[in-house]
Amino acid sequence: MLTGKQRAYLRSLAQKEEAILYVGKAGVTDPVIAQAKEALAARELVKGRVQENCMFTAREAQEALCEACDAEGVQVIGKVFVLYKARPDGAKIILPKA
Repeated sequence: MLTGKQRAYLRSLAQKEEAILYVGKAGVTDPVIAQAKEALAARELVKGRVQENCMFTAREAQEALCEACDAEGVQVIGKVFVLYKARPDGAKIILPKA
């Protein structure tokens, strides 16, 4: 569970990132989940976007992906969401202490 300070730190890092995960008309499908898992394993912090024709809101997509990937939801703004999952073998992103 992330603290407010850690969440704020991750939001500041995500601000500079481009969205690399897109949820389209089909919603949160197995390929989207697989892509999210790969991206989280490589980057730890992933920004995603819900397309205009998607039936999900950004919050619903984030919650579904968090549950499927065992990740933490960092932020939702409009159609953009941010996910975080620390690597078990050593995190690249060092979070501030609680």
